[in-house]
Amino acid sequence: MGEKKRLCGYYNYTVVLTYFGMLAGFTGIVFTMEGNYRQAILCLMVAGICDMFDGTVAATKQRDVREKRFGIQIDSLCDLVCFGILPALFVYKLSGKSYIGFWVGCLYLLCALIRLAYFNVLEEERQQVETGCRSCYMGLPVTSVALILPAFLVVGKRLAFRNGGLIPIVLVVMAAAFILPLKVKKPKMAGKIGIVFTGLVEFLVLLMGLGMDI
Repeated sequence: MGEKKRLCGYYNYTVVLTYFGMLAGFTGIVFTMEGNYRQAILCLMVAGICDMFDGTVAATKQRDVREKRFGIQIDSLCDLVCFGILPALFVYKLSGKSYIGFWVGCLYLLCALIRLAYFNVLEEERQQVETGCRSCYMGLPVTSVALILPAFLVVGKRLAFRNGGLIPIVLVVMAAAFILPLKVKKPKMAGKIGIVFTGLVEFLVLLMGLGMDI
């Protein structure tokens, strides 16, 4: 018989970054609802950083089967909030609550949900026969929106924001990439450093207000 638990769930340092990322995502949702788009995107990027390194932190602790399964589920649930709901609401609000923005948001969120659920299935199966981390993903990871969306906002500037501009198109393309059977190689340390550097540049540009003239 298992040990009696005082609280449901697992509470240790391996999930702290995941929980912090989810709170950053929810904060971004609140900012989006209030029309503070720059702050919302900054929150999205903070959530992306947390997601990039939460797996590395979790790997430093020896976990049992339930803890590993809990980690898979909680990570995807947090991803749905940060990289599914937040971008979908963002495009809807940015489009002036238009029908196009609504349906683009619906499509994007649905594809993100399917992608995350499918990843959970594959990851649990993989961990039953393999040890260590996976080398590639099937379909574009939903967390990529934390780098791609800010990039278009920085490069597109006013074009990206004029009546919704490029953002709905970007999200439709990403939605398709989530569910297409594309093999995406998982970045190694050099790739992660490049992603972090690119994200840092985007973050500083947005923080100074140079990329979002709204």
